[in-house]
Amino acid sequence: MTLIIKNLTGGYGRIPVLKNESFTVENGQTVALIGLNGAGKSTTIKHVMGLLQPQSGSITLDGLELQADVQAYRQKIAYVPELPVLYPELTLKEHIDLTIMAYDLDEKSTWQQAHQLLQTFRLDNKLNWFPINFSKGMKQKVMIVCAFITKAQLFIIDEPFTGLDPLAVHDLLGLVQKKKQAGAAILMSTHILTNAEQSADQFVLLNHGQVRAQGTLKQIQQEFGMDAANLDELYVQMSKEDVTQ
Repeated sequence: MTLIIKNLTGGYGRIPVLKNESFTVENGQTVALIGLNGAGKSTTIKHVMGLLQPQSGSITLDGLELQADVQAYRQKIAYVPELPVLYPELTLKEHIDLTIMAYDLDEKSTWQQAHQLLQTFRLDNKLNWFPINFSKGMKQKVMIVCAFITKAQLFIIDEPFTGLDPLAVHDLLGLVQKKKQAGAAILMSTHILTNAEQSADQFVLLNHGQVRAQGTLKQIQQEFGMDAANLDELYVQMSKEDVTQ
């Protein structure tokens, strides 16, 4: 197993957002983190990345906790955020160079891979552009390229489809599939449930910071007593439960 979250309780203050949350993301597996706004998806991701400290419980990545070796832990993770975060004073080329240095990657082979991804996302003629010249979708593609040139063991993709055109969504899902086949673990948070249902192996449904259901689509269907339901219908049912509580 790659990522193990066990009995995680945490948040931004004394009142926890996450309450005794547990799930795993194994090597060669895509897990979709699904939930209503405020359910705890982003809080979970921030804890995994070490941006928030758990009040209780544990998070391990290949048996390593963040506190044991911060650099080694974070080099195991590649992150694509919902909102692109780029350095305004760096060109696209310099963003890639920075990623290579941060992850201690081989420059020649990584640039070969980068050029392939730049062509895939139609950025190969924009290496000297600064972020101010990019649209939101293009900025998101830069984040994707920088993440997927790494040799990370866990790829965290937070609402990755926002601002992407349909062709870029198709290309991103293809990259996710390749990384998964190569043995990486993928944790994906998204509201685009059709894409999640097509690409994820397992699902974690969060409600009020707690795991409402987890497993394969079939297992979650059984949990809700809705054997023929798709993920969208299960999501709606969870939201109805939220209203009636």
